[in-house]
Amino acid sequence: MTPLRLSTLVFAPLLLAAITATPAWAAPPARNDLAPVEGEVIVRFKPDADLLRKHALAARATPPQVRDALAGRAAALGARLGRRLEAGAAVGDRVQVLRASGVSAATLAAQVAADPDVEFAVPNGRMRRLVAPNDPLYAPTAAGVRARGPDSGQWYLRAPTATVVSGIDIESAWARSTGSASVVVAVLDTGVRGDHPDLVGRLVAGYDFVSNAAVANDGNGRDNDPTDPGDWVSAAEAGSDPFTGCRAEESSWHGTSTASLVGASSSDGVGMAGTAPAVRVQPVRVLGKCFGSDSDIQAAMRWAAGISVAGVPDNPTPAKVINMSLGGSGACSAAYQLAVDEIVARGVVIVAAAGNSAGHPVGTPANCNGVVAVLALRHAGTKVGFSDLGPQITIAAPGGNCINVSTGSACLYPILAATNTGTQAPLASGWTDSFNFSVGTSFAAPLVAGTVGLMVSVQPGLTPAMVRSRLQATARPFPTSGADNGSDPTPVTQCLAPNGGVDQLQCYCNTSYCGAGMLDAGAAVAASVAGPYLTLGQYPAAPVVGDAVRFRVTGLQTQAAQAVASYAWSLTGRTTAANGFTTSTNADTAVVMPTIAGLLEVQLALTDAAGNTLLALQATGVAAPGATGIPTPEPPSDNGGGGGGGGAFSAPWLLLLAAAVAGLRSARRRV
Repeated sequence: MTPLRLSTLVFAPLLLAAITATPAWAAPPARNDLAPVEGEVIVRFKPDADLLRKHALAARATPPQVRDALAGRAAALGARLGRRLEAGAAVGDRVQVLRASGVSAATLAAQVAADPDVEFAVPNGRMRRLVAPNDPLYAPTAAGVRARGPDSGQWYLRAPTATVVSGIDIESAWARSTGSASVVVAVLDTGVRGDHPDLVGRLVAGYDFVSNAAVANDGNGRDNDPTDPGDWVSAAEAGSDPFTGCRAEESSWHGTSTASLVGASSSDGVGMAGTAPAVRVQPVRVLGKCFGSDSDIQAAMRWAAGISVAGVPDNPTPAKVINMSLGGSGACSAAYQLAVDEIVARGVVIVAAAGNSAGHPVGTPANCNGVVAVLALRHAGTKVGFSDLGPQITIAAPGGNCINVSTGSACLYPILAATNTGTQAPLASGWTDSFNFSVGTSFAAPLVAGTVGLMVSVQPGLTPAMVRSRLQATARPFPTSGADNGSDPTPVTQCLAPNGGVDQLQCYCNTSYCGAGMLDAGAAVAASVAGPYLTLGQYPAAPVVGDAVRFRVTGLQTQAAQAVASYAWSLTGRTTAANGFTTSTNADTAVVMPTIAGLLEVQLALTDAAGNTLLALQATGVAAPGATGIPTPEPPSDNGGGGGGGGAFSAPWLLLLAAAVAGLRSARRRV
């Protein structure tokens, strides 16, 4: 996956196809994956490991004590392997970084993983950024009126029209809530410029997790200042250690942009409006010059969710939602899946951008089980050319696009966001526009994260599974006509499954590869206020062929506290991993025995005593025989033993939910 922020690359020829109407002949953005950090691995020790007993960490260990314990484990393990190992930073419980010279990360990972005290060892990869208030930049203007544009204003927030099909209708959501100050949305990115006028007073204390001082560009490693100092890479630095694989580029101010899309001040007569202008934003710096390491990102994910990380002060204001507009290519590693599982188990929603490599498979962390993965749409509701896609996508949201861009012309539908005018160190605050424009799945993800912030503001008890269910059930259907490829007469085709290295530009979305539909913020928040709901969970979280996969009800509220009359379980038409149920009873639990690797998706139709029906889906990937699943706690039930509470939503809401699910059945970093 190529996580590009495109606002600094307006006239690069290779990008024009992906951000305009994407004619079939045009070249997409080049992939620019970064190799893992040389000689570095992320290792997790087994709970009964001898090394842990000999080099234990106290609950409130001081930073020097943490360093000593991590170094002791590294030295002891190195002695066993006959190789000198150095300790890097802590990443999580029993998880840390190990380093060795003169060896590749992949080779070192294989050697370390073979030790009986080690649960897993993976290379330490590198990820990149993916690239109706009175606020003057919110509303559209007549062509040419606004000097810097875009004339479309914040088109992506407004209600959909015949022209702007993918608008998320934020004003309907704001009619119910602009957010609660008790809800924190963490933005894991390049850091944030808290002095921007749209972000002053909007932030809570964050943290800087970039441990490599050269990459951090602020003179040190991890510290309590998540301010973005700039992430430019000079021509002299490009290609040299530690910037191998990096190119020269100006500062992106990417974290400031994504933070503003979540929580910029609104109705203050200044600048733009954020999706959730009354929630609080937590800046967590994980990306520096060119990239951020997996170990720093995973440690930051845990910290943002309120999980202790050795050597770092605990987060005083844990987040309820985490936005990750960053990514890298490849399957979700054991280390990332472990972090996601721990965070979701604490009730925290993770939203991640799909990636910008022109229709290739969804990258990490968006492809991890339990993450809300976001695809980017054009204003017309089609998949924008740069966006990646696949069955892991949860929901689609506007990502910005331009029409018939030529040198010097204005971009008509960019994502307007806060930025800084400095090309290296910070200068004046500003906003992206039609010439210095922002487009990318990076900017679709925070629209979803902000919407989730509003959802949990009106209903604090929402679990990650319930959030996903409401987002999908209330999504608007994708359009099937009305798009074109600009001056190229080639018709817009249907989106297909990612196919290796084959690029797939603009296409008509479907629910198999673009998520449940287009984000409808107003409907999602309305569905979260109160009313009936049904959510499912599964165990294990990452099954392999031969596992007995248990699905059960984890959240239920029937209308007017009606008793449950029946449960009807079935496999959906998208399922490729099972021949049928091994047990399927009229109960809140069903068990499936997958016979082959692939997609396993079950549906439950629950009918109450009054004849109302609730529908819910649960999908998971099944790995091939011999793969190692990641054990996680069985999902807790929050349905009070299957009973229902009093709901304010009536039959029309149930019909909306049923219709959305029926649509699913029929069709199915920087970023």
